[in-house]
Amino acid sequence: MWSFRTPGAGPGDFPAMLAAMRTAGGLAGQSGPSRFLFALRWRLGALLRWDAPSAGVGARVASLRDRLPGDLRDAPRGADNESMPLEAVYELDTESARELANKTVHTVMHLGWAPGADGDHELRMAVLVKPNGWFGRLYMAAIAPFRYLVVYPALTRQWERAWRDHGHAETGREEGSSR
Repeated sequence: MWSFRTPGAGPGDFPAMLAAMRTAGGLAGQSGPSRFLFALRWRLGALLRWDAPSAGVGARVASLRDRLPGDLRDAPRGADNESMPLEAVYELDTESARELANKTVHTVMHLGWAPGADGDHELRMAVLVKPNGWFGRLYMAAIAPFRYLVVYPALTRQWERAWRDHGHAETGREEGSSR
């Protein structure tokens, strides 16, 4: 579970945070080393056919959406875009989920909006990964150092900067003002 600082955020600011994250540019907004790692991964995936449609959501594995309780299954999916490789599962006022499947894993990223220790609300992310067999377990072990030392720190900086840069325009509040 990761927490992202969102100074001045209130209980209704989750949609503003998602908008800020989308504006920040997805993978294109990542640091140089992180972009390099993703480009290398996508290149290897293309060469080795890890990401073939037959290995994805709806083919190799059923979508998480198909297994949700009715209220979540009927919820809006949220926006998909080309800069984000994960597909929308659902998007509510305080949480959303996205997923990706390929020959290595089935991954779900859950984003939630919750009160933080300082009284402001904060973004929380959980990434749940089910490796696809022995190869998926080996793959996840091989990329673990890169995820924890490069990708997740860059993602944290990008999303926290996106919140600071969005200017609270959607909420009508300025940082430091009372709610």
